[in-house]
Amino acid sequence: MHELSVTENIIEIATRHARQANARRIVRIHLVIGELSSVVDDSVQFYFDFLSRDNPLAAGAELVFRRLPVTLRCAACGHRWEPEGADWTCPACGQAQAQVVAGREFYMDSIEVE
Repeated sequence: MHELSVTENIIEIATRHARQANARRIVRIHLVIGELSSVVDDSVQFYFDFLSRDNPLAAGAELVFRRLPVTLRCAACGHRWEPEGADWTCPACGQAQAQVVAGREFYMDSIEVE
């Protein structure tokens, strides 16, 4: 359910920047979402379609989702890898000292306006 407040923030931020740019409308909003974030693309899209319909700048804008995979770094040997499944054991040294270096992100990368 947190996608509702997340989507409200997306619309607020995009609208603020579109106004600052004297844009007529927002065409596209590019979002980056890490695989470990709890953000569900379809839920954000659903709320965006509903909430933006009465916003003259955001109505009809396209959301573009880019998912970032989980990337780990071994604290023992420094090796970086993208795990497959739930096994986070380092494939280089066999240690179970993985640290997440990517995959928790959630941010608006850019907006396209007219």
